[in-house]
Amino acid sequence: MAGVIAYLSGVVREVRDSSAVIVAGGVGYEVQCPAGTLGKLVVGQTAELSTRFVVREDAQLLFGFSDADSLKLFDLVTGVSGVGPKLGLSLLSAMPVSALAQGLMAGDAKLLSSVSGVGKKTAERLVLELQNKVPEHLAAAGVPAGARATPVSSTAGRDAIEALLALGFREAQVRGVVAELLGADPTQSADALIRKGLGRLR
Repeated sequence: MAGVIAYLSGVVREVRDSSAVIVAGGVGYEVQCPAGTLGKLVVGQTAELSTRFVVREDAQLLFGFSDADSLKLFDLVTGVSGVGPKLGLSLLSAMPVSALAQGLMAGDAKLLSSVSGVGKKTAERLVLELQNKVPEHLAAAGVPAGARATPVSSTAGRDAIEALLALGFREAQVRGVVAELLGADPTQSADALIRKGLGRLR
């Protein structure tokens, strides 16, 4: 029955830690969403989400995404054995779509295993099964045209990552944010990256 509800449009009634309540046709739907989607929802305003409807023995869950790229990556990671929809949502919440796509394409199991709930074996399985299946355009998702996110190899980028990790942020989130910032402007100093990174991570 997966895919019964493929799209949902309605007014945002409530935004929770990992889900939102969308009212459509007089019915309130609880939709599980990644952090990036939740951050775009505003109570009282209309939201349009692409969705996946998942039926289990003990529950019926609706997952919603504000863009097609997030949904595509969700479908890819949840197609891997041992990766359920909740874990797929955790992966998408931990870092931008572009950073997750790049991590998979680069075979960066360490990055994936830094996400809460993703063990070493699961990370390796994700890389093994998806490294050559991730569409290249996903690696540039959400990055301004002509400013594709790049791997963090600069001294400023490494310094910024070390500083942000020392503040207690998760490695997956930190690397994803710094890579995206460098993709937009590779000439940024470590101080600028730290300042902007803090604004996105908090």
